[in-house]
Amino acid sequence: MENLSSIKDTSFNNGEKTNLQIKLEDKKFAVTCEIGPPKGVDITEIKETAKILKGIVDAVNVTDLQSSVMRLGSLVTCHLLLDYGIEPIFQMTCRDRNRLALQSDLLSAYVMGIKNVLALTGDHTTVGDHPQAKPVYDLDSVSLLWTMQKLESGVDLAGKALTGSPAFFKGAVVNPGADTDVSLQLQFLKMQKKINAGAQFFQTQAIFDSATFENFMERVDKLDIKTPVLAGIILLKSEKMARYMNKFVPGINVPDDIIKKMENSQDKVSAMLEITQELIEKIKPFAQGVHIQALGWEKHVPVLLKNLNI
Repeated sequence: MENLSSIKDTSFNNGEKTNLQIKLEDKKFAVTCEIGPPKGVDITEIKETAKILKGIVDAVNVTDLQSSVMRLGSLVTCHLLLDYGIEPIFQMTCRDRNRLALQSDLLSAYVMGIKNVLALTGDHTTVGDHPQAKPVYDLDSVSLLWTMQKLESGVDLAGKALTGSPAFFKGAVVNPGADTDVSLQLQFLKMQKKINAGAQFFQTQAIFDSATFENFMERVDKLDIKTPVLAGIILLKSEKMARYMNKFVPGINVPDDIIKKMENSQDKVSAMLEITQELIEKIKPFAQGVHIQALGWEKHVPVLLKNLNI
């Protein structure tokens, strides 16, 4: 029988900050990437992606049943990344769990050594592969952030004391691509609500137009919002992908010149690297980092970052 004294304490950094938190608080440019868990139990792709990203990014987001599609869980995938030597960001959606389960999963994450958490409300179940599933939405992203603060204070949402309290680095999302001034103002209001609820960093929806992002960040500065912002970057694979996002993904606008560049290129990878490098160079002065959604093209991330010298 194993000696209890030899059991590893996975809550390895009680009270300590994550590497991502330290980097952002030191105002250094951070790079995160993203992993989507598989639809099944074969984790080969997770291992292969982890090998590619280890040592070149500061942390890796793990999606939580993205687009309401049933997959392997974000929590266990985050734990796998820790085992592979990568700092994870635990994405949590409020769609599938009530406040009991959300709090329990937060405590479980902390005990496993997972402290970066990105709070999301979550897409409705009707857009996914189980449209008959009943959504929960007991909490939303703002109240989930507030819940983390409550747990950190040593009590749960029922006011009951915890035996040991967690400490998270709490993230939220924002959409700089809102297409009207009213919807953009709503984004700023949501941003402030999330900050008041405890958000310590923001991750944006995908950016393709540097001018739109620059305008957004200038207004953020005027509002005296100091919370660091990571700009969302999608590795564009084709002009068809660009047109699809323009048509079906709210808040994303791929400019015509980018679509034409992809359309006229015989080498889509080279075109993607050129487009992405130029975009990041333009937005870098206004962001404190980038969040790269490679969507299966993770093998190209090392080259991209080397070209950018970050």
